[in-house]
Formats: sequence, C-alpha cells, structure tokens
Amino acid sequence: MLTANNPRHIGLLVFNRALTTSISLPMELFDACNQQFLQRRQAAPATMSLLSLDPPPLNLSGGLRLQVDSLLDSSRAESQWPQPDILIIASRWRHPLRSGARRHDVQQWLRRLAAAGCEICAVGNASYFLAEAGLLNGRASTTHWHYFDDFERRYRQVQMHRDHLITQAGALYCTGSVNSAADLVIHLIDRHWGAHIAQRVTRQFSPESRRPFASQAYRGEYSERHGDEVIALAQSWMHRHLADSIRIADLAARSGLSPRSFQRRFHHACGQSPLQYLQQLRLDAARDLLQNSNLAVEDISPLCGYGDVSYFGKLFKQYYAVTPGQFRRSVRPKLFAVDSAKNSDHSAGE
Repeated sequence: MLTANNPRHIGLLVFNRALTTSISLPMELFDACNQQFLQRRQAAPATMSLLSLDPPPLNLSGGLRLQVDSLLDSSRAESQWPQPDILIIASRWRHPLRSGARRHDVQQWLRRLAAAGCEICAVGNASYFLAEAGLLNGRASTTHWHYFDDFERRYRQVQMHRDHLITQAGALYCTGSVNSAADLVIHLIDRHWGAHIAQRVTRQFSPESRRPFASQAYRGEYSERHGDEVIALAQSWMHRHLADSIRIADLAARSGLSPRSFQRRFHHACGQSPLQYLQQLRLDAARDLLQNSNLAVEDISPLCGYGDVSYFGKLFKQYYAVTPGQFRRSVRPKLFAVDSAKNSDHSAGE
C-alpha cells in the first residue's frame, strides 16, 4: 500500500465534448482522499492534472468550458508527454471515435503507459481508446450499453462482457457508466491508501450509491494478471464457499501444496495473504446484504462465514469505520420503504 510519502500522479484525459461528470466525479473522489490526509496534517497522497487532446479552453458536455494543465499535441514527441501513475480517460458525449482515439501518437502513448504499469481507467465509451491502441485484444472489456453492438463489431478480438459494469484486465479497467467509474475510483483509493480512507471518502458521496468493486467487476486478472492457475482456482473456490468454514490449511491441501508454500504463492500472485483476501470477500458480501436485503445482522453474519456475530460486527467496523447497523441505517432510508418499528437494527452487530 502506498502512503502520502509516495504520491501518485493522476492524469485525467479530456477533449472537446467530453462528458463532464466522467472527469469531475473522479476528481472529487481523489480530492476527498487528499483531504483525509491534509486533515491529519499529512501530505496529500495524489496530484492531479488535466491532459487535453484539443486546444483549450475545451467545450464539455452541458456547456462547461474547461482550462487544462497540458496539451498533448505534435509540438512535443509522444515520449515527452506526461507519464501518470493512474490515467482516467473521459467518456465522450456521442461519437467516441471523434475524441482522438485514432491518433497514432495517442495510441503509442497509451501503449507506453501500459507497458510502464500505469493503471488506465476508461470511463464509458472511452474503452474505444484502449481498443484502438490494441491493448484489449484477447482481454476483458465493457463499455456504455449504447455502444455494445458497435464495439463488438469493430473489435472482434476483444472479450466484451455486457453483464458487467466494470472489467479488469491487469492494470486496464473499463467501466460502463460514470457511477461504476466512481466505484472503481473507490477501489483504487482502497488499494493504494487503505480501506479506512476509502470508506471515509465513500461516506461523503452517498454510500447507498457505491457498490463494492468485487461484487460487480469481471476480473480477468485471475487468469491473466498473475497467471497462476492453482491460485486462481483457490480464489474461485473461496468465492463459491464464503459461508463455509474455510481453513487455509485445507485450501492448501486442495491446491496440492503445503500451507507454507500456498501462503507464499498466494501472496506472490495476489499481493495479500489468503486470509486477507477471504476477509475482504466476506465483508464486501456482507455490505451488499446489509444494503440490498431485509436480513437481520444475525442472519447475515453466518451467511458470510462469521459464526460469531459480535466478532463480525467488530471486524466490519474495523474495515468500514462504521458498525453494520450504522451502515444499514445510512443507506436503507433511500433504498427501501422500511417500517422502522419492524426493522430496527439494535442487534449484536452494533
């Protein structure tokens, strides 16, 4: 995990007719992340810059005019363009190929960023940028629903996933909407600066509208990011058996490995221990059930693999900074017409 002492440069790629919210919402979320550190008198962990493919000021959707930090044009060689650690590519209001996706210098720049390990996030129809650069050939992708047919017709080598709002192929992410892009940004904040910071940012931006990344994303990296089929099968088994009692020693045996070898191999492949990975899966599942079901906390706990509801409540608060009951009360009034007398959440999860 990165800290404020290792700041990330976040580039936001914009152009004329870009969808305003596809840039403004990620910027607001990253800025809220910075504010969490500044409030603690620590350095902001992220810097942001607007990178434009058209001369400024830009005319965005909705009539907004925008100044930028850097113009990516032929006056400089592509190799001299900014090299961000994270790149957010805006969606365009109609006609995605008119945004600059077919410019050879832009394609070469994107390929260079990808090779350097930059996390590239395409919002909505910005997936055309990655497809035109050849970065999605043989890999998972999604796009805005309006462009499904056109995208599949143009890019037959790309694996389109219509049923997922987010796809991940290594460090390449595609989202089907601005809302799912916000969920992706929360995931990136979690990954780089921790679950506690991510949850605090989430609480500032309507927690009822944020869905955990793991619950909605197609993650192609199980087979293509770490390439370890044994660990990929273990991950898949954990997904299918969240409610069961899972011992790491048993997972190791199922994988044909000693516990020590399994732990080492899992951490090498996934960047976290098997237990950390399992806890995240279970708590994300619990969050979804608290948000989208009428089940009591005492019923949700065992469904997610926690027989001790008190332990579940403590772990949930440690991970999300609120108790299960507090989280449910923050989202349910806007999701359900709930009879508060029948659905009060004064439970052991508090």
